[in-house]
Amino acid sequence: MGGLTVLRAIQERSPDESTIYLGDTARVPYGPKSPETVRRYAREAAHFLIEREVKAMVIACNTATAHAWSSLAESLDVPVIGVVRPGAAEAVEATRSGRIGVIGTRGTIDSGTYERAIRAIRPTAEVRSMACPLFVALAEEGWVTGPIAELTARRYLGGLLGERIDTLVLGCTHYPLLKALLEDVVGTDVALVDSAEATARETARVLADGGIEGEGPARRQYFVTDDAHRFGHLAERFLGGPVEHLERVDLGDGRE
Repeated sequence: MGGLTVLRAIQERSPDESTIYLGDTARVPYGPKSPETVRRYAREAAHFLIEREVKAMVIACNTATAHAWSSLAESLDVPVIGVVRPGAAEAVEATRSGRIGVIGTRGTIDSGTYERAIRAIRPTAEVRSMACPLFVALAEEGWVTGPIAELTARRYLGGLLGERIDTLVLGCTHYPLLKALLEDVVGTDVALVDSAEATARETARVLADGGIEGEGPARRQYFVTDDAHRFGHLAERFLGGPVEHLERVDLGDGRE
């Protein structure tokens, strides 16, 4: 579900591009799973999309990016954009003090991928990370405001704020739905980096640099691996509009 925040940002920034969205709803969440399992799932998802002749691929999941981006980028003949490097680059640009916080799923945080990406750009950066798994459930339930969400956010972020960070990376694609709440909690002195928006900008740049920009009219297709009805209901909230051309598929053979 969280990848829909990336899709929405891409559709808003590049409205002439046709998009095919694959949500692996049968096997989420990826966050607690082993790196080997995540890489296998990512390969199967990529194969499904390549069969549909995509010209570029976005891994709209921080955990899958952390564990599978490099192998997919090396093995596929199309550009592969992850959500980690764009967010890391924007965080380095935004920080004043070099103290950067990162929040994400347990899998993303344990992988250390944001720390490595940030320090590859700015070796002296001080990176502090915090796994915030409950944010995913809050986003999917629509509890993005109110006392429960606020107390959860203050409990998670208290330690990072105590480290005097001045920039916070939303290192999970669900978290942009909590952006307004998180802005209230961290205050105006901390810049929030939305990895969805950063990824949309990077995707537009890759398409332009490769001379493969779309000219419209855009088609939008959605595929899920389980429970299309629930996905469609939640997706309308994530995307802010109706979801059409939605199908359930089996990644084993790509058929209904």
